[in-house]
Amino acid sequence: MTIADIEPLTRDNWPIAAAMINFPSVLADGTTTQDQDAEGWAATLEQIADAGFTEFDPTDSWLRVADLSPSRLQEFLDVVKSVGLTIPAISTARRSVVDPDFGDDYLEYGHRVIDTAAAIGAAIVSFGFFRALTPAQRNALWFWTVQGPVDSFDPVDWDRAVRRTRELGEHAAQAGIAISLEMYEDTYLGSADSSVKFVRDVDHPAVGLNPDLGNLQRLHRPVERWEVMAEKTLPYVNYWHVKNYFRTEDGTTGAIVTAPAPLELGVINYRKAVQMAIEKGFRGAFCTEHYGGDGLSVSATNREYLRRILPKSC
Repeated sequence: MTIADIEPLTRDNWPIAAAMINFPSVLADGTTTQDQDAEGWAATLEQIADAGFTEFDPTDSWLRVADLSPSRLQEFLDVVKSVGLTIPAISTARRSVVDPDFGDDYLEYGHRVIDTAAAIGAAIVSFGFFRALTPAQRNALWFWTVQGPVDSFDPVDWDRAVRRTRELGEHAAQAGIAISLEMYEDTYLGSADSSVKFVRDVDHPAVGLNPDLGNLQRLHRPVERWEVMAEKTLPYVNYWHVKNYFRTEDGTTGAIVTAPAPLELGVINYRKAVQMAIEKGFRGAFCTEHYGGDGLSVSATNREYLRRILPKSC
């Protein structure tokens, strides 16, 4: 179910969530957001509301809501309500269900996230196959400029990923929600063609794509033009992390350089991409992301850009 099933969508009420990637899970004093008190959560979420957001995605790189006790989860939801926010979706990060070391644990965790999402009224959970950053990636200014883990495309491993994703999709359908698979380099969703093949192999109505085109357009390597990626993947979109990058390609030397950009300024033309998605039936939530600088403020700017380019009614 999307918000469009409940009320007509307009540019003013379309759900556009803030991501929590700009907020750390480990605080300056060494404690974690997982153990933070309600006042600490409120101080963070008030920043989200003050930036003009009415929705946010409690990305689990910030807080694992599925691992909160029932009383702590209720405490968290009370804070969310008190600051005037809602949760249209929950994103997971770097917890691949086929991780060579922790895949079984992450699969169990994925089921807990689905149950939690259904319990708190979120319509969708975003999963991905990207794994923990390597030490070299953590030390780089931009982690995507350093090679990270690469999924095995052995047919046995591919089939295992498909089976586990279908298992999550079946659970999500039973819970009345959906799951979205995030595109990310060197994973089973590392290109438009691979992403489409994977979701088709899963072949479950509750499973769609999170076509995070920025994750691929930022790479310092040759990639398909964003228009080609969008044309292939947008028919399957049910949730959408949106961010943009400046991208320069030197056709003489082959050098490629990228850097984060506000949504309206980067290489991806989101005016065109959003129109394409809506024409293909997209009625789900957006989640605005940005790395570097005051990422929350840039995300808020991105939200207002989306409001301007979305249709007046849909």
